[in-house]
Amino acid sequence: MKIVMPSSSFKKFLISLSFLFLISFSLTAQEADPANGKKLFNANCAACHKLDKKLIGPPLGGINDRRENEWLQAWIKDNNALRATGDQDAIDIFNEYNGMPMTPYPQLSEQDINDILAYTDGEPKEAAADVAAVQEVDPKVAVGKKLFQTNCASCHKLDKKLIGPALGGIADKRSAEWLRAWIKDNNALRASGDQDAIDVFNEYNGMPMTAFPQLSDEDIDAIIAYTTVGDVQKVAAVAGADAVATPKTSSAWMSYVVILVLLVLIAWIFVASNNGFLKIAATIFVLILTAYVLFDTLMDIGLDQDYQPIQPIAFSHKIHAGDNKVDCQYCHSSAKHSKTSGIPSVNVCMNCHKSISEYTGPVSSERDKAFYDAEIQKIYDAIGWDPENLTYIEGYEQKPIKWVQIHKLPDFAYFNHAQHVTAGGVACQKCHGPVEEMEEMYQYSPLTMGWCMDCHKETAVDLKGNGYYAKIHEELAKKYDVESVTIAQLGGKECGKCHY
Repeated sequence: MKIVMPSSSFKKFLISLSFLFLISFSLTAQEADPANGKKLFNANCAACHKLDKKLIGPPLGGINDRRENEWLQAWIKDNNALRATGDQDAIDIFNEYNGMPMTPYPQLSEQDINDILAYTDGEPKEAAADVAAVQEVDPKVAVGKKLFQTNCASCHKLDKKLIGPALGGIADKRSAEWLRAWIKDNNALRASGDQDAIDVFNEYNGMPMTAFPQLSDEDIDAIIAYTTVGDVQKVAAVAGADAVATPKTSSAWMSYVVILVLLVLIAWIFVASNNGFLKIAATIFVLILTAYVLFDTLMDIGLDQDYQPIQPIAFSHKIHAGDNKVDCQYCHSSAKHSKTSGIPSVNVCMNCHKSISEYTGPVSSERDKAFYDAEIQKIYDAIGWDPENLTYIEGYEQKPIKWVQIHKLPDFAYFNHAQHVTAGGVACQKCHGPVEEMEEMYQYSPLTMGWCMDCHKETAVDLKGNGYYAKIHEELAKKYDVESVTIAQLGGKECGKCHY
């Protein structure tokens, strides 16, 4: 059997092919991975940097367009050494940020840094879609978000330092076992000699963190899942172009036809008819109809049902009272103790908005994230809050928010919120409607005397446990032959109750 050896030209061809394969494999291996870069960014950079705006350090979005890759590699691995070489850019940045040192990252490989830089150029749409899909599908994330907002949001944000560190991507920095122990009882973990726990405690000047022994391992895992995925903007569903709207039928045209026929008939009676009785009857009818229309018009004076003025800030009751379950009396605290419900001061807003500078809830085509963020900024402009440095601006001249009053009773009508809310146990929605569904507040009820009287006639008085009224209730129940006495029967129809 004769073995044919490949020719020298064929050998060269194979060698060249292998060389090209190795080069292509090398280039493929070194291709930057933005998804991995995001994880590394959250683990190492997010505490001091954001992509779109200045935090403790400069914004890093598009940093590749401002610096060479070689310089960025040297700066990230050891910025102190780069500055010591006399590099002017490194010295300028150090001076611009008042000599605040940046942590060196010698543990990051060249590939790791390239991945981070690829992420700063913009997250791929495919990756964002994957995150959205995970957040929609995994119920643990939704549970974790609620737990985070209830227990963590007052001191932490996902993307930047607040009172405590940024928690976005915390799972990449600490093990789940360590996080469970820290969250349940960080004091005990520190007492055990755990060096990481001691370092965190010292880094934040010995500020104690609240222990959460009531949280189960499943709860903490859900919170960690939320900090890993983060928030995804949900756009409100909009009907497609091919959606067919069902037209609303109206019977108003029938009224117009009847009125037109009556007017023609009356005109004919006065012009063409010689019947005196018909003319007298038509005259009486016209006078009665005119009186009715005039009276009905007068009764509508001062009736502002559905009144919805434009407010200086687009405050959404739906977001606050609906989505976030903020109790009405947290903002309108005087409703329990005073005649008026009160308009919350900006300080009340800042109890939450010191920590909430950005909107992360559902958006629509008309009101996107930028719209809501701008409305939050109006609160800061009114009181003088610096969201970047988390402090009030010294010497700032505060500007009151000029809210437009919606519900207004005549001066001769007396109404006491405390009497209804505290003594009567009346829910806010009874008078103000489903405020938790209102994007913008409007006057839901007519607030007329008849409307109030109807409520007094229908609402029973709950006097259980009130010995003072027990005898009165018993006598009134016998008088009216009822089991439960209404507000009207207790005196709620007396003129002097509201008009004094």
